[in-house]
Amino acid sequence: MGAPLYARLLVAVRDDYDSGGTSAALLDGRSSRPIHDAIPLRLLGGVHRLVLAGKAPELAEFFPSAGGRSAGDPVPALLAVLDAHRPELEARMQQGVQTNEVGRAALLAPGFALVARRARLPLRLREVGSSAGLLLRWDRYRYAADGVELGDAASPLAFDDVYLPPAPDLSGPVEVVDRRGCDIAPIDGTAEDGRLTLLSFVWPDQVARFERLRTALELARTNPVTVDRADAGDWVQDQVRELPAGMATVVFHSIVLQYLPRDSRRAMKAALHEAGDRAAADTPLAWLRMEPAGAKHAELRLTSWPGGTEETLATSGFHGADIRWGAADGPADD
Repeated sequence: MGAPLYARLLVAVRDDYDSGGTSAALLDGRSSRPIHDAIPLRLLGGVHRLVLAGKAPELAEFFPSAGGRSAGDPVPALLAVLDAHRPELEARMQQGVQTNEVGRAALLAPGFALVARRARLPLRLREVGSSAGLLLRWDRYRYAADGVELGDAASPLAFDDVYLPPAPDLSGPVEVVDRRGCDIAPIDGTAEDGRLTLLSFVWPDQVARFERLRTALELARTNPVTVDRADAGDWVQDQVRELPAGMATVVFHSIVLQYLPRDSRRAMKAALHEAGDRAAADTPLAWLRMEPAGAKHAELRLTSWPGGTEETLATSGFHGADIRWGAADGPADD
């Protein structure tokens, strides 16, 4: 997936684990579902955080995110860091992966535009699994395809080379009048600790992603949003209990469902469908979600009420690259 440095480090962690090294002590007993709970990425995120904080200069030489350019073998430096910083890494292993991947905004943005065109109403956004809320600020970024632009034309964060033919319709206007999110462990992206946490979970040899996140975090300083600490199921129930007239409510999420407890997923879906039954032309509801649809790509799906029409709008990579739009500007079953 375009991260050869992490591939090399993961092989080293596996070998160290098999030989009973520090990796075994760090990984054993963390989860009965280690891949599902992203345990390997928790470990590497903790290591990357040490590098970014200047605590692992010997390993930083290999991390492009920290300016490293060494073509040598990073494994001895990695193993030394695991030994020297074991207590701090153990503490980091208790925390889940927080990947507020701003690249996913490029996939979600045409979906928001589609909802706005159809409803002819401003948008009320409600995001599940918001992390630091960077995707709630999607309209603070710029998108371009086929000579059409969407978002903030003056934004320093632009997505103009991520759409494969056929390009999505980015036409507007799109007005966001209300935005709010929830997360089980929200991050304050305007604070240094929160910024470091988010940056640590970007794979260090993917410099473009890293710099894109830096830019989004800078924009977040002057564009506040509210992210509630809450369970997704309970929160969505509260947010769609009433659908305000004169705006289209859009509940959305990206690469989140796998991390939600089963009861929370069920409660969220039940709340959406119950609210959908109450939706009307002046109180429409949309459920927009980007979730895995295989080992290497994600799908953007949309369910729209009234009516409950469901569509697959597009596919992309998990980080928002190689976006292929595939839906007409109308319900799939029309």
